[in-house]
Amino acid sequence: MMEPSLNVLGLPLESCSADPLTGFFRNGCCDTGPADRGLHTVCAVMTAEFLAMSKYLGNDLSTPQPHFGFAGLKPGDRWCLCAARFLQAHEEGAAPQVHLSATHRRTLDVVPLDILRRYAAD
Repeated sequence: MMEPSLNVLGLPLESCSADPLTGFFRNGCCDTGPADRGLHTVCAVMTAEFLAMSKYLGNDLSTPQPHFGFAGLKPGDRWCLCAARFLQAHEEGAAPQVHLSATHRRTLDVVPLDILRRYAAD
């Protein structure tokens, strides 16, 4: 039996979002595995500022992509972000809030817990 995934607080990982359906595995959780090279492990609450920064940096998360079944994100949506992109957003002053209970512990390989706590929504 597989062990349950843990969040950055050492507790069982909670769901991030079913609508829009997020996660590297599109299961609603910011779970990760060997195929997830981007480490999509941070459960973040989208803001207009973060979405604009992400689009400027070449990852447009706000424009619908129907051929991928992607409706586009809007402020308030919860989404599993790449840990490195979150850290970059923090450094640029545009980091969104984070749900620690739904952020996978592997995030700590990239982002220190004290930084995550600054943006805690839960």
